[in-house]
Amino acid sequence: MFNKGQLAGLMKQAQAMQDNMKKAQDELAFVEVEGASGSGMVKVLMTCKHAVKRVTIAPSLLTDDKDLLEDLVAAAFNDAVRQAEEVSQQKMGKLTAGLPPGMKLPF
Repeated sequence: MFNKGQLAGLMKQAQAMQDNMKKAQDELAFVEVEGASGSGMVKVLMTCKHAVKRVTIAPSLLTDDKDLLEDLVAAAFNDAVRQAEEVSQQKMGKLTAGLPPGMKLPF
């Protein structure tokens, strides 16, 4: 099926892809996304590794209903997580393009 030279080449390519994926994953710790809810009255800034950097709440919400504020904060967090996952998938998808479906790295 494969001779030694082809197998060595494939292993070298796999190692390079794995190194590129590790680098891309490390870079995601520095990519920031912002989730928002309530027409931007609540904002959550987080990295694509889900580290929350900042939560911003409009002063007008601090006098409103506590349940409403809690719902808006949860919605903003969920929006930020969705955006972080989308950015992560896009970045990692570029590296895994062409791999057979279901193939996982590292090998």
